[in-house]
Amino acid sequence: MAQPDHVREYPARPFLGVSAVIESDEGILLIERGKPPLAGLWSLPGGVVEVGETLEAAIAREIEEETGLSFVPSHLADLVEIIRPDASGKTERHYVIAVYYGKSGALPLVAGDDAASACWVGRADLSSYSMTQGTLEVIEKVLSQAPLFPT
Repeated sequence: MAQPDHVREYPARPFLGVSAVIESDEGILLIERGKPPLAGLWSLPGGVVEVGETLEAAIAREIEEETGLSFVPSHLADLVEIIRPDASGKTERHYVIAVYYGKSGALPLVAGDDAASACWVGRADLSSYSMTQGTLEVIEKVLSQAPLFPT
C-alpha cells in the first residue's frame, strides 16, 4: 500500500518511483494530479514503487490505477532525480524515478487513484499544459534518444 504524501515530506531516504512516457497515434499520455502538493498540474503517470515490487510491475500497476490502461513498457528510458528543498534549504522531498517508454493504442482513458483526469496530448500541444517542473523536458529527452536500458 502506498504511503500518504505527508510521510514523504522530509524523508530520511529518497523514495524510488516509476513514470512512463506513453505514445499513441493521439499523442502523449498525461495525467492531471488530483492530490496535493501537485494537484491541478499535469505530469506523466507514475508513482512510488512498493516493497517487493519490480520496477516493471510498479509502472504497469500505476498506469492501470491512474488511467485504466494495461501497459507493458518497451524499455527503461531515463533516470530522473527530484530533490526539492524547503525555504530553509532542508530537503522536503527526494525521489529517484525510473522513466519507462512504450507505445499504446489511443484507447479510452479512465482517470483513477490520484489522477483527476487523463488524456492524450498531441506533441505540438504539450507546452500549452501546466506541467510539473521538468516534465516537458523529460518527455522531449525520452522521445529524442535511444533506449537507456532496453528490456
